[in-house]
Amino acid sequence: MSWRGAAGFVPKVLGRRRRELPEPLARQAGLRRRIDPRTPIGEASFVSFDTELTGLDRKRDSIIAIGAVRLRGGRIFPAQSFYSLVRPDGELKSRSVVVHGLTHTDLEHAAPAAKVLPEFVDFIGDSVLVGHFVHIDTGFVGRALRRSWGVKLASPAVDTSTLHDWLTDNDSALARHYGGVAVKKDLFSTAQRYGIPLDRPHAALADAFVTAQLFQRLLHFLPGCGVLTLRDLLSAGKP
Repeated sequence: MSWRGAAGFVPKVLGRRRRELPEPLARQAGLRRRIDPRTPIGEASFVSFDTELTGLDRKRDSIIAIGAVRLRGGRIFPAQSFYSLVRPDGELKSRSVVVHGLTHTDLEHAAPAAKVLPEFVDFIGDSVLVGHFVHIDTGFVGRALRRSWGVKLASPAVDTSTLHDWLTDNDSALARHYGGVAVKKDLFSTAQRYGIPLDRPHAALADAFVTAQLFQRLLHFLPGCGVLTLRDLLSAGKP
């Protein structure tokens, strides 16, 4: 059965009539039980992702693009990726267009969040999310899911910014290996500090790939600090 025909219902949201809950969203109910915190990091499944937004105000702004790439441990699978434009709820702001380069023309035929987000959750599956300042992205995705379907985003997440700070405080090997650590905390400054090439900054799929490479770099130093399992990683990289 396709997810579009899956059984399950959501509460009435903002006066909308009840709709069938897409199967990927219904599956989230048991997600925490299916992800074993004892899993060695090298055997765990991750999805590195990034969003492009009309702004940073969760109440007024919207997601306009989502990009993601899959990893198994520290191995990146570029061919296993997800990308979708998302039609925003409101108008684009000129200052945000300058950042991400997406225009009204690019987005006029994009699917709404109510359609894109179940597909994105389906791509995530039982993986752990990875992002840089990931609370921003998960916050917008979670809000859009609540507005569209009355459910939250259940996937656990690791923040590469937090993980980098944790390693900086707990492991001198990172600094020795790279001759110092990143001082600026934004994704692009951090990536450049660790020799990660930048293709198209502020493009969701490209940024997701950059984040995956940064995550890959950081994972190398975790065993020396005793961070061996998903439980350890989720603690060290908690958003």
